[in-house]
Amino acid sequence: MLRSVAAIVLPNVAPFELGVACEVFGIDRADTGGPSFDFVVCAEQPGLVTTKGGLYSITVEHGLESTADVDLVIVPAYGSGAVPAAVLDAVRAAHARGAWVLSICSGAFALGEAGLLDGRRCTTHWMHSDELRRRFPAAQIDPAVLYVDDDRVITSAGTAAGIDACLHLIRRELGASMAAAVARRMVVPPHRDGGQAQFVDTPLPCDADTLAPLLAWMVENLETELSVPDLAARAFVSERTFARRFRAETGTTPAAWVTRQRVVRAQEMLERSDASIEEIARLCGFGTAAVLRHHFARTLGTSPQAYRRTFALSPVG
Repeated sequence: MLRSVAAIVLPNVAPFELGVACEVFGIDRADTGGPSFDFVVCAEQPGLVTTKGGLYSITVEHGLESTADVDLVIVPAYGSGAVPAAVLDAVRAAHARGAWVLSICSGAFALGEAGLLDGRRCTTHWMHSDELRRRFPAAQIDPAVLYVDDDRVITSAGTAAGIDACLHLIRRELGASMAAAVARRMVVPPHRDGGQAQFVDTPLPCDADTLAPLLAWMVENLETELSVPDLAARAFVSERTFARRFRAETGTTPAAWVTRQRVVRAQEMLERSDASIEEIARLCGFGTAAVLRHHFARTLGTSPQAYRRTFALSPVG
């Protein structure tokens, strides 16, 4: 269970990426149905730490001993310079005892120095991916995705992708409703797939408006067929233009997007209702329990029944 979090601040830390960790895990959201974490910011040596660009410094009160028994250690972006041995030891020790380790943007370089990327899939900001590959050739780097989760090591791309990675971990450890509660307070999308593209093409000129209203309608109508011909007609464009525009604006295909939204809806229903698996499958648009189980296992690596036993808000007999 994810209860305690430590963010390690290195010299030249990026304020936004550190802020992501503080915003997601450092605020008590129990009053709006969200989680509360024991959160601490620490450094090799407590004191002043200069942020990226030298614009200002922050005061860090805690040392690396704060990482000794937490459930998650975060390394925000800091550039790609050498990391103190004590920090590397702390990161390695955390993972060795079973804690999660998560990097945001160039924080992946610290995980690479600690040896945690060897043989693992990982990512970082697309601008840094070539350097990461050069320095850590044993890492399996995917420069196109938002984040990667591999054996309790989560690496994310730049800036906002760090939010996606943090919400992914909350969803995995605490359930979809907790992740949605955090996202709602932060006014961000509750879920973007790790496999979604880091950047998408500039939307092509088209007579149709932005797809945002259509996407909202699709979420409200997941139980319907949602075929490309019908969606294209609703957007008042050809099927070919719709498919191209959809990928440009979302980074994925209509079918993949709809499937993931249906899985998220199924997660919420498994947590909050006692409806049967067959009924949930119907209401989410999967049709049958067998189809739901297939996509659930493929996406989350578990079964609907096991997910409900873990995350149901009321005991399940």
